[in-house]
Amino acid sequence: MSTHQAPSAAVTGAPDSAPDARQLRAILIAVSLALMAVVASVSGLNVAQTHLAVEFGASQSTVLWIINSYTLTLAALLLPLGALGDRLGRRPMLIAGLGVFGAANIAAALAPTAGVLLAVRVASGVGAAMIMPITLAVITSTFPAEQRGRAIGVWTGVAGGGGILGMFLSALLVDVADWRWLFVLPVVLVVVALAMTLKSVPDSRERAAHPFDTLGALLSAVAVVGLILVLQEGPEHGWTAPLTLLGLTAGLVGAAGFVAWELHRREAALLDVRLFGERGLAGGSLTLLVVFGVQAGIAVVLFPFFQAVLGWSGLLSTLAMMPMAVAMMAASGLAARPAARTGPRPTMAAGVALAAAGLALMALLVSADGGYLSILPGMLAMGVGMGLSMTPSTEAITGSLPRAKQGVASALNDVTREFGTALGVALLGALLSAGYRGAIDDRLDGVPRGAADTAREGIANAVEVAPGTGPHAQALLDAARESFIQGWQQAMWTGVAVLGALFVLVILRGPKASAGLAEPVESAHDLGGR
Repeated sequence: MSTHQAPSAAVTGAPDSAPDARQLRAILIAVSLALMAVVASVSGLNVAQTHLAVEFGASQSTVLWIINSYTLTLAALLLPLGALGDRLGRRPMLIAGLGVFGAANIAAALAPTAGVLLAVRVASGVGAAMIMPITLAVITSTFPAEQRGRAIGVWTGVAGGGGILGMFLSALLVDVADWRWLFVLPVVLVVVALAMTLKSVPDSRERAAHPFDTLGALLSAVAVVGLILVLQEGPEHGWTAPLTLLGLTAGLVGAAGFVAWELHRREAALLDVRLFGERGLAGGSLTLLVVFGVQAGIAVVLFPFFQAVLGWSGLLSTLAMMPMAVAMMAASGLAARPAARTGPRPTMAAGVALAAAGLALMALLVSADGGYLSILPGMLAMGVGMGLSMTPSTEAITGSLPRAKQGVASALNDVTREFGTALGVALLGALLSAGYRGAIDDRLDGVPRGAADTAREGIANAVEVAPGTGPHAQALLDAARESFIQGWQQAMWTGVAVLGALFVLVILRGPKASAGLAEPVESAHDLGGR
């Protein structure tokens, strides 16, 4: 039996006539630029960690909090602010979010202390949470059904590849100017997106039949912050550290409370959790969780390979990721066509299979001597596979909730991505570290004890300590690189196994038909005639 929510609201404020092709193109550009600003800011500051520590005299822990506070705030507020956007109007929420986000980034560029920078990064996260779910909700509530898939494909391409592109541009700005110039990129994107939004983006909103689910919003925020905090802090400070355990407790209690409360609220819920029993929402969410987890985990593995094994700079390492990002963005834009012809399930399955094949290629071909060309085929296959799987997965999620709940649907899509990213970094990063340590132990014979202990901590540590070991320097470097390759292969094969399991689930339980919105649009004209 279907558990779709009964219509509890009307969509108002729709334009009297459908937007023409020129306006639709302008809408898509506006929301894509807004999304790019948000996504680029997630990873952009990573390239400036050393600069932040030196300028503010900050510890590594403080620097990580400056970076992670943005992600935590964004993830925590996606569902509540997405729901508020449905009620208050998607265009006003997008405009307000762009204003908050732009102002916060200007303040970040001028921040005199680490404390001020931390505070404005939190404010940036608030603005980003106002923007991100609304960008997709604008597409799903504005574009006609026959064009919606292609527009969602562009959106997913920006969401998937925008982080890598943003990191490259950020690294370039740090290299040629100063870390404070990192914030110029999102500000420029915001200014252009705001101008185009004011000119082209129409408004739509929900006329709610129930009060806003305040308790559900609070519980969702607690659950998201707690669980993502575990995934961020566990690898850094240990899985039994007090902060990690506190996050785990809060996350599990918040999640259990959220599910229980939403089941009680039913049609008045912030998110009707009964919908996860349906193929579209469950399959789309699980696919995005795994695909984004693998993508983020691969980035964790690739950067030390480029920098420590191949000896490349941060800028060149980021540039080396671009082929995968470009392939992903191109495949995302094209995925709507096969999904429309054959249905979302075959397209999702093909994408997952191709991504798994890319990981297998990287595991089989990677070598220090082969360098970049040994992993490029796998990177390209990964990019195309992820792009093919992301677009129909996103459509399956947005199509599972009614038009009046598209802010919530979009926010759920974004929360799933954030969880996947944090999970992938924690899991594949831990596997790489464990594989490296296990492999290098047998290769340190004759190396001075202190240097050997340092080398066990990671390949970057081994590269740093090697010059001080005299005649053992080259042997230590070779041992570290070979051990890293073994850890790499262990992480890759684990990713293949995870994607293989996902492939089976998609084949058996993937969405059966192309996703459409759960209830039809009601135009302002229709409502006025009642």
